[in-house]
Amino acid sequence: MAALLGGLPLALGSGVGSELRRPLGITIVGGLILSQILTLYTTPVVYLAFDWLSRHLPLGFGNPMDEPAVEHSGD
Repeated sequence: MAALLGGLPLALGSGVGSELRRPLGITIVGGLILSQILTLYTTPVVYLAFDWLSRHLPLGFGNPMDEPAVEHSGD
């Protein structure tokens, strides 16, 4: 949020030389907004995909709490 707000004066500023700084500000602000939106959508999808894989592929990496405890007889 700090970087996004720091880029706003570049994107919205006017004055001498603003025509050179404005594209940089727009790129910074647009990139940060886009990356936040993508992160908010892709992170849950990745977690759901890993959950689906752990449930459907028998790789032995499942949750150890899902397996029953094995009792050993005292020798």
